[in-house]
Amino acid sequence: MRDALVGAAFQLFLERGYEETTVDDIVALAGVGRRSFFRYFPSKEDVVFPDHERCLADMTAFLEEEADVQDPVQRVCDAARLVLRMYAENPTFSVQRYRLTKKVPGLRAYELSVVWRYERALAEYLRRRPAGARADTLRADVVAAAVVAAHNNALRSWLRSDGTKDAEAAVDQALGYVQSTFGSAPAEPARTEAEDVVVVVSRRGAPMWRVVQEIESAFARD
Repeated sequence: MRDALVGAAFQLFLERGYEETTVDDIVALAGVGRRSFFRYFPSKEDVVFPDHERCLADMTAFLEEEADVQDPVQRVCDAARLVLRMYAENPTFSVQRYRLTKKVPGLRAYELSVVWRYERALAEYLRRRPAGARADTLRADVVAAAVVAAHNNALRSWLRSDGTKDAEAAVDQALGYVQSTFGSAPAEPARTEAEDVVVVVSRRGAPMWRVVQEIESAFARD
């Protein structure tokens, strides 16, 4: 039923246009009632992005699987690859959606809200598992934004090619740049032991040998 509604919706979107297609048109073509549509999709916009809720849930579960992760940045990069696989499962549908989203400002805004939810999930994970001594909230937000930007840059390049390019290679290259930049926290400066400081009070004009003797006596007392 869910797939039938998505199929009917996109058939009408391509034939008539998104704005010209109503929910009633979709359910009529699918042969179901309005209640069936809203059981699966809260709005017409949601039928354009039927797989993102599942993917977001899969990503969240993936991030929570491992408690002991050596490189959290690599983990969030691997989580982003789950989104790529979702798109790659059905290249024809993904390309059609990309073209439709470009034409409809409301869908573009909806898509941006979905992307923000992915970014928030990655950032929350990084805040719980700081990548190194210098990690903090700002770093987590910056790394999450970088992962999403790199992934989406490669993904859009693949979609513009009508799904003919190697999406996995493009995303690996983009995320590799993020990992090389943020994957290892800069080393903290090595701590050195505090040096001994000796203050000697001496009369002006005292001979140097007397000053040296006072210094040697001070170190000897230590």
